[in-house]
Amino acid sequence: MNAQLQKSEPEGWKAYLPAFITKRGPLVPVLRFSGAIGVVTPLRPGITLSTSAPAIEKAFTMRGADAVAIQINSPGGSAVQSTLLFRRIRALAEEKGLKVYVFAEDVAASGGYMLALAGDEIYADASSIVGSIGVITATFGANELLAKIGVQRRVYTAGDNKDILDPFLPEKKSDIVKIKAIQRDVHQAFIDLVKERRGAKLKKTNKQLFTGEFWSGKTALELGLIDGISDLRSKMREIYGDEVRFKLVAPSTSWFRRKRGVFASEGGFEFGFAPGGLAADLISAVEARALWSRFGF
Repeated sequence: MNAQLQKSEPEGWKAYLPAFITKRGPLVPVLRFSGAIGVVTPLRPGITLSTSAPAIEKAFTMRGADAVAIQINSPGGSAVQSTLLFRRIRALAEEKGLKVYVFAEDVAASGGYMLALAGDEIYADASSIVGSIGVITATFGANELLAKIGVQRRVYTAGDNKDILDPFLPEKKSDIVKIKAIQRDVHQAFIDLVKERRGAKLKKTNKQLFTGEFWSGKTALELGLIDGISDLRSKMREIYGDEVRFKLVAPSTSWFRRKRGVFASEGGFEFGFAPGGLAADLISAVEARALWSRFGF
């Protein structure tokens, strides 16, 4: 009986190691990007290169990795941070010779879709929201409100255009012209990247694809914006077999790193405020909520 008990016990030191080490199936590190890009919410950073770079590096340098999978659930945000993240992923994928599979969850829209373009193949659920290939700059106008309550806005600048888009001053036509010109540049860069990464897979005209419209995963597949309807586990098992191993590599989201100012976005152009203080955090939370609500979430 003692012999039978001994045989049933785990053998040796391997019993104390995680399953992803002791098993011998193909290994796929998993990166997960969830939230608005470059937008800070209370006690939680948005997705930025600063917070994500160590995890990205770790995923692509993991010993024995056969590919890298990325899960995305993002309504977009900072155009710059989206671009930086895309470039870092593609640079490491090419340097390490690893194929990248992207899986959209609820939303991979706007900057979230740009991030998805880092994948060699993109998958989504039939009900995922995908697309929104456009640029938006949002502000508000409170100059009339200030006038009603008897408050004067006093702004002093060195440079005629330093007060552009000040929400407490009347809107100027020259401001609109300037912003529209910059938006066209950012939008064109986005369009060029979609064409470069999706190429002949795209099945509609520019006018239909690049208006900022978004679609369900089912329609996105018909448009050529994604490669199939699937989830991470199912697709990876289909490709690498049932013995495939997954290792989640999570970006840092610590409160300490956030308060040390690791964020690069302070509003601006979005495919959609990080300085400290509760008020800035709350404003950013509203901005993040607005990004999600645009897609019905």
